[in-house]
Amino acid sequence: MRVLFAASPAIAVPSLKALAQMELEGQGITLAGILTNPDTSRGRSRSTLEPTEISAASTALDDARKGRGLSPIIQLKCEKLDETARAEVAALTPDLLVSFAYGRIFGPRFLALFPKGGINIHPSLLPKYRGASPIPAAIFAMEQETGICIQKLALEMDSGDILAEERFPLSARETTASLSVDVSEKAALLLCNLLKDFDAAFQKAKLQEGEAIYCRELKKEDGLIDWNKSAAEIDAQIRAYTPWPLSFTYSGDSKLFILEAQAVEQHDASVTLGATPSDTAGKVLGINDKGLMIQTGNGILAVSRLQLQGKKALDWKAFSNGARGFIGSRL
Repeated sequence: MRVLFAASPAIAVPSLKALAQMELEGQGITLAGILTNPDTSRGRSRSTLEPTEISAASTALDDARKGRGLSPIIQLKCEKLDETARAEVAALTPDLLVSFAYGRIFGPRFLALFPKGGINIHPSLLPKYRGASPIPAAIFAMEQETGICIQKLALEMDSGDILAEERFPLSARETTASLSVDVSEKAALLLCNLLKDFDAAFQKAKLQEGEAIYCRELKKEDGLIDWNKSAAEIDAQIRAYTPWPLSFTYSGDSKLFILEAQAVEQHDASVTLGATPSDTAGKVLGINDKGLMIQTGNGILAVSRLQLQGKKALDWKAFSNGARGFIGSRL
């Protein structure tokens, strides 16, 4: 079965490697090519072109392929999935489209190029968190479990029938960065197992059950902390928005990123700091062995790592040593 793999970010790299390994081992998979986003301009002069993580990984895989007498993986970097792109894809004669965080909608004329249709790897338990940011959405919502679904590609976003699913618990300490690494490895295994008996799995696909919940693409301004929220909610936001867009507040006129923190029991902080429930949300109460104590709308947040914009990230001890007047201020 000839597979076209459509992806761009790092989370999809283990799945690409798994497909390439299945081809090398003669497991009935031929990697017809990859479809990824065009290189992006970097640097002050915008003259340096940087490939997507998938493009870079594909190039790195070519050495192993040469040793087996295989040609380099064909890369298609399309701005739009227009007539030209469809012609380039058709020339590869793919049977199946496999998509993982590609970031574009596949129209009916594009999907018609694949005799076996298309499938999409989505890192949530569908129909929860359809859309662009399912991993931070699950952390932000303080879900106790999440998972991965492989679904049939449908014209409506993330609405296709489920072909394979894996569930796993959350510890309430994951960040989007750490959970993405875990998901990337689990997704590669789930994809391989599905493709080994794809036709049978396709026939057993099940409808999505339950109410659909959607999540949008994140924006920088989403990271602004509302100190009137509870410490648990702010802790979840900080973890959800790591590594991007990061959670931030303001210390005076300076933008301050809160990189690591954890909610603590009010009575634990009160013993050391003399905090009271009437303290203003956002007030920096003091320090103890857990970090900088900040009052929230419900509970206290212990901040252990933070960064002033334009400065390097510091642990709470180093930061407090150099921040005069910070204790007692309001963020």
